[in-house]
Amino acid sequence: MKNNYSSRLLEEAIDEFSKLPGIGKKSALRLVLYLLKQDRKEVEQFGNTILRIKKEIIQCEKCHNISDTRLCPICSDPYRDQQLVCVVESIRDVISIENTQQYHGLYHVLGGIISPMDGIGPSDLTIHSLEERVRQEDIKEIILALSTTMEGDTTNFYIYKKLHQYPVKITTLARGVAIGDDLEYADEVTLGRSILNRTRFEDTFHTNQ
Repeated sequence: MKNNYSSRLLEEAIDEFSKLPGIGKKSALRLVLYLLKQDRKEVEQFGNTILRIKKEIIQCEKCHNISDTRLCPICSDPYRDQQLVCVVESIRDVISIENTQQYHGLYHVLGGIISPMDGIGPSDLTIHSLEERVRQEDIKEIILALSTTMEGDTTNFYIYKKLHQYPVKITTLARGVAIGDDLEYADEVTLGRSILNRTRFEDTFHTNQ
């Protein structure tokens, strides 16, 4: 059904907003009308900020987190534990773990998990650069903090097979995060405890049998 908007620009703006995840046509209309009520300077600032995040935000060259500089503030923070690296699927997971205030090491963002059904293999992720970090840096422990799904477990095992030859301790989150859950949706207390109570990855082989 075609909507009869009085303005072509209004319709185009609604179409663009409705492309955002979780935003339908009604929500898009509400957002556009809200912007129309704002001062021109505020709307210009909003638009400029959107353009700047696309133009200026880059990936940290070490951990692949988003950053405004070559190294993100976490990697360049001298007070973080440089020998501890938490491997996560996405930038959202970094934010979730940081919100717990229970973790003070570094991160490595894979950019996804192995999922043959979606055409995502190991070469599509940053696993190779993770192995390079373990090879070149003085890393003592790798925490595998991926979603507790079949794809997450598959990725965990693949990384373990790649890294177990190095003198590095490989651990995984305690199963406080329910099976099938994404870290993004775990509450901060549960996620924080899962980090603090992490276990050796090898020990999960016995519990899964």
